[in-house]
Amino acid sequence: MENRKVALVTGAAKGIGSAIAKRLARDGYNVIVNYRSRPEEAKKIVDEIKGYGVDAIAVYADMADLKSVRAMYDEALSYFGKIDLCVNNAGISSEVYFLDATEEDFDKMTAIDWKGLYFSSQYAALSMIERGIKGVIINISSNQVDGCWPRSTIYGPTKAAVSKFTKNAAMELSLKGIRMVAVAPGYTDVGWPEGDIRLEAAARLPFKRFASMDEIASLVSYIASDDAAYMTGNTVTMDGGATLPVVAANDFV
Repeated sequence: MENRKVALVTGAAKGIGSAIAKRLARDGYNVIVNYRSRPEEAKKIVDEIKGYGVDAIAVYADMADLKSVRAMYDEALSYFGKIDLCVNNAGISSEVYFLDATEEDFDKMTAIDWKGLYFSSQYAALSMIERGIKGVIINISSNQVDGCWPRSTIYGPTKAAVSKFTKNAAMELSLKGIRMVAVAPGYTDVGWPEGDIRLEAAARLPFKRFASMDEIASLVSYIASDDAAYMTGNTVTMDGGATLPVVAANDFV
């Protein structure tokens, strides 16, 4: 097998994760496409990636189940022999008001968006260290680290944990030559149908539009590249200035 770099992207069967997986394939990576509930979509992504002349496999894992996450790494490493880049993208963003939130709401979101990401990062780093790879781990956070939205008392703090974790882990991993960076997207067009109420927010943003998934993928591509070799521990926000206005609908914007 040609000695290409290998990237693992969690939650890559749809949305931003699929855009990241395809962009990394265009960059020359072999790609592990993680999925949980969309095997057919994951297979389609794999087929599209192979069209770029690289190799790819789809691997199941439920990020809330650490045995499943561990099995994903075992399968990926058995097939490719290494992982040079891990993009922890998988997550859910269920919205619930604080006074209505249940323990089930809390446990489900933190298990996937925080615990699963934490141990995925650990497994990736251990595999890199074992093989002497000075790799990169990129964690998908959110601009909710800096701003507050309704119904986000679980999601927002969970993403804040991701960004703080990225700082602490990056400091430790720097001793092994491994970089860790977080990317914090804002509103992103993930293919919502015309008329979806969420699309109305675009008019209140400074650029009057959402990010495209390819724009987020391009940022991930840059951070993973040698051009960003001196970057670690950062959270890089790409949200079109969504959190800049004090009042998003004021006369200035």
